[in-house]
This record gives sequence, C-alpha cells and structure tokens, in this order.
Amino acid sequence: MFTYHKDHPQDFYFFGIEEPEKVLEKVIELCKEKIPRKFGFHSFHDIQVLTPMHRGVAGASNLNAELQKHLNHSTDEFTRGGRVFRTGDKVMQIRNNYDKEVFNGDIGRILKIDREEQEIVVDYDGRHVSYEYSELDEIVMAYAVSVHKSQGSEYPVVVMPILTQHFMLLQRNLLYTGITRGKKLVIVVGTKKALAIAIKNNKPQKRYTLLRDRLAATQRGDSVL
Repeated sequence: MFTYHKDHPQDFYFFGIEEPEKVLEKVIELCKEKIPRKFGFHSFHDIQVLTPMHRGVAGASNLNAELQKHLNHSTDEFTRGGRVFRTGDKVMQIRNNYDKEVFNGDIGRILKIDREEQEIVVDYDGRHVSYEYSELDEIVMAYAVSVHKSQGSEYPVVVMPILTQHFMLLQRNLLYTGITRGKKLVIVVGTKKALAIAIKNNKPQKRYTLLRDRLAATQRGDSVL
C-alpha cells in the first residue's frame, strides 16, 4: 500500500511479496492502475519494468506477454515465429542498424501493421521506421526488459521484480543499475531475502577467456589458432 503525501512524495517503495505469481500480479497492477492513478505517470511512456532474468514467471518473456495482454487491447495483430505483434505495442531495437538509424536499446511503439506491404512501422519519438517481416528479429517486446539491456538508459519510473529464483544474477551492481535507471520513482517488488542476497553479493562475475594463456603463448612464439 502506498504512503503518499502530495507535498512530500516518496520516490522509492518496496512491496514484500513471496510468491512469483503474486509478484507478477502486483507488477501488472502497478503498471496498469496504481502508478498512473496515484502519481499521474503514463503506463506506456513513463513506466519501465526491469527484471534480472528472461525466464520464469517474473522474467522478461512472461512479463512482456502478460503486460501486453493487460496494457494493449488492440485487435490489430500479427503473429510471426510464435511472437504476437500488436498495433500500439512497446518494442525495443536490439542491435545497431545504421541504415535505419536505430540503435541497440532504442524504444518505440508499433504505429502500423501493413499486411499489403508486409511490414511493420515503429514510431521512435516521432520518427517512423519500417521493418519488413523478415527484419522483425531486430525488435522485441519492451514492456519489460532485462536490467542488462537497460544500461545507459533512464526512465521516469522503474518497477523491478526481484526474487530468489533470480539467484544466479542477484548482484549488487545489477540491483544498483536497475534502481538508478529510475529518474523520479522506483518500486521494487519481491522478497527481502532476494534483496539481501543482491546487496551482499559484491563479487564481479569472472570471465574465463584464456586470454592470459593466449598472450603467454604469443610471447613464446606458439600458435594460438
């Protein structure tokens, strides 16, 4: 429940919820009703859900499917490769495309599905970009995105589910990244245990690339190929 004072509003809230299904319900409720009604932020333009993982009940894939269902009731839709695209959907470009002048992390909204031309038109802040059906692997639903994908971006409002199911990715730097993406309001939904794990885990992930061995071999004149 929000404790909200008009003259001194809070900018951070934590909802302690144990069950993943209940976390999902709360995230949907916050995005669809609570935040717009209490704070006046727009569900599409202002609120961004960030999650540590892609899989699971509170992962990006399922969150996108559920948020699309609850936030976009357009009947103008197109299915490709098991994915449903609807007019009005929030989408993200996931690789740099210099020809279209759209880049990894850009977020837009599907303006039109043109079945005759077999293309989808996305509005990126007033600039319309067309994607042929064969190019749709360049965009993904963006009602919810991974914390990793949010790096370098900022949003007026961030809603972040965090559960012990996300154990492998619960790290302090990930939590810090997610929280600092929110410019005006941040809401974390999940368990205190998961939050504590993330705060305590300050170990950077090691990357085993054999770089040291390759450099040593090069100095000896050995072939590394």
